[in-house]
This record gives sequence, structure tokens and C-alpha cells, in this order.
Amino acid sequence: MAETQAAPATVEINDAIFCTHFKEVCTECSFDGREENDSFFGFDPTEREGIECPPATQNKEGVYTCKKHGSASCNQCYGWKKQITRARAQAKKAGRK
Repeated sequence: MAETQAAPATVEINDAIFCTHFKEVCTECSFDGREENDSFFGFDPTEREGIECPPATQNKEGVYTCKKHGSASCNQCYGWKKQITRARAQAKKAGRK
């Protein structure tokens, strides 16, 4: 029987996918969620830095909430589209240098 490598465990936080270390790109678990997150938020995949989730905890329903504000839909901490837009702009600038 051939051994298959299990897919890394992921968490969904306010519609974005991260590894269990709250990283979009993690070398520790060989996870890269940039393409999935880009496409979910309406972007074409591009080579950019991964975003990281601020500290989070799960509430009684199992939904992740930011530790700072205690909200599952906190736009200040979980404004993924804005963070991805910034990361894409930085990648574009770096490519011009």
C-alpha cells in the first residue's frame, strides 16, 4: 500500500484560509493558501508575500474571533481583502526594482 501524505490542517477565519499556525504561507506545515484566498477575494493568483492572522481564539460555536476585539468579523484585524491588496502592490513594486 502506498503511503499518502495528509493535507495540512487548515482554519477558516472570516472567509480566509490559514494553517493551524495562523499563517497563509507556512514552511513548517508546507502550506500555501495564497491562491485560494486570492481567488476567493476576486484576485488573479500572483506571487506575493503571505498574510498572517492576528492572535485568535475560538468561541463556544467554534468560530475564530480576534483576541483584541473579540469579533469574528473584525474588519480591523480580519480585513483580508485590504491586506491582500497591499501585499499584491508590494509584490508589484518589488518586481519593478
